[in-house]
Amino acid sequence: MRPNQALGRFWHAVATADDGVLMRGAFFGLLATAAVFLVIDVREIYQTASQELPGFDPQRTGQPVLPPALTDGKPHEAPVQPETDAEVLRQPIRFELKTGGILSAEGAIDPGAAARFAAEIEARGEYVKVISLNSPGGAVEDALAMSTLIRDKKLTTRVAKGALCASSCPIVMAGGAVREAEKDAVIGVHQVFNGGTDRPSPEQAMSSAQTATARVARHLDEMGIGSGLWFHALETPPDRLYYLTEAELKQFKLVTEPPATARKKS
Repeated sequence: MRPNQALGRFWHAVATADDGVLMRGAFFGLLATAAVFLVIDVREIYQTASQELPGFDPQRTGQPVLPPALTDGKPHEAPVQPETDAEVLRQPIRFELKTGGILSAEGAIDPGAAARFAAEIEARGEYVKVISLNSPGGAVEDALAMSTLIRDKKLTTRVAKGALCASSCPIVMAGGAVREAEKDAVIGVHQVFNGGTDRPSPEQAMSSAQTATARVARHLDEMGIGSGLWFHALETPPDRLYYLTEAELKQFKLVTEPPATARKKS
């Protein structure tokens, strides 16, 4: 068959085909196109996974203790600089019981922090009423476990004036039955990421990111936190922070309204 005859028959088939055939053809065409772009995306993820991720690791030296802020897509400095020395905040999180039933939790949330926190609560639980947070964040799994235990014990979480609660630290804060942030507390969120030295395969990287995102979103919802908080986190690259304003802290319910009795006294 000559080429022009074959081409003529092709266009005749298109012209006489019913709508169902055309729709199926269009669908499979789009599916094929999507597959091509998926292959490209997977290759890019693989290249990223095999290199240094641009995430912020609070325990890594040579970085500022706070990444720049992301506001309207442009990085800015933190609204207030934390009062605690950067090298202190880089150290694995430490717990210290202070007067008034306050348990200070200061430093980076390293792998194993949740187990140490659970042991501290078991040993001193009857005295602890408030968890005072001052942390640049860290391991998400440990942050989730700490947050769950805090809610189980119906403790209060607090970020004091000049203290820092960034990255995965707001996940811990969300566990408080009562959640407080003093004026000039520094609180920020960003995307979760693999900060370890092991580099997963593209499939593992995508699966891990999706699973972690879903778990954090579900946990925040169970803690009564507004979805807008996690939307800001998802929109912010891991080497930036979205710093929350006082109005946003209330809007997203990361801080709770004081009890009615406390409002009457004031």
